[in-house]
Amino acid sequence: MTTTTTKNTLLVGTLAVGAFALGGCIKPPPGSGSGPPPGSAASIGAPAAAAEAPPAASSAPSAPSAPSAPAAAGAPIGNSGFKHCSAEGLIDDGEDGNNQNLPNDNRGGYWYTFRDKKGTTIEPVAGEDGGTFAMSEGGHGSQFAARYHGKVGTGAPLFAGMGMNFVDPKAPYDASKYAGIAFWAKKAENSTGKVRLKVPDTNTDPEGGVCTECFNDFGADLNLTTDWKMYLFPFPTMKQMPGWGNPRKPHITPGKIYGIQFQVNVPSANYDIFIDDLTFICK
Repeated sequence: MTTTTTKNTLLVGTLAVGAFALGGCIKPPPGSGSGPPPGSAASIGAPAAAAEAPPAASSAPSAPSAPSAPAAAGAPIGNSGFKHCSAEGLIDDGEDGNNQNLPNDNRGGYWYTFRDKKGTTIEPVAGEDGGTFAMSEGGHGSQFAARYHGKVGTGAPLFAGMGMNFVDPKAPYDASKYAGIAFWAKKAENSTGKVRLKVPDTNTDPEGGVCTECFNDFGADLNLTTDWKMYLFPFPTMKQMPGWGNPRKPHITPGKIYGIQFQVNVPSANYDIFIDDLTFICK
């Protein structure tokens, strides 16, 4: 297990925020093999490689470090104004050692990775290349975290991503009773920290049957550091990227979201990203 340094830092989203680290072993999802894993349609981002900006965020100094046991329902999350939900709000902490998110509140979808065809490399191997996602050692004060790493290619479009669907088979999930998401995240020493948080919903995912220019998901731009930090994103703060996508809605639709993705689009960049303790938040 990798030893990590934890700092009591919480970043709360304004227009953007995000990231958290998970880790664990693997359990092959149904249908894995030579084809893509459940719901692993590549989320390609902008038609050309997108320039990524640092996140707009504020720091709350009283944020707690990760507890060894789940926080009590209703306990405040630092000075964010949000609270921990009941146990059913925990999406995944990786500690069960498989690649399925926790079957809380009718969830239980699978983790996956995805990449472009412009020379980008990725580990764990993408499902469409015959791979099955596996958690990694070195979580946030725990054994496991979700991690993906490799090198982005050149050309367009460029993307390297890690994500999971809330349910399997892939379908919209009703998260309207929650206020947003939070997670812990960091990058490795020689990795870019520029990561896009993406939350596909009924208006941006092709399976919603609405979009004519899809994949411009609501989310935020992150600039991760080598220290574990907690990132918190209320649903109303999540925004689409400017200049493309159809339709363009003012807000995400929490009652019909498909999953969560973390994506790197920086040409030729080395990346090594950790996410852990992904959870819904309550007001």
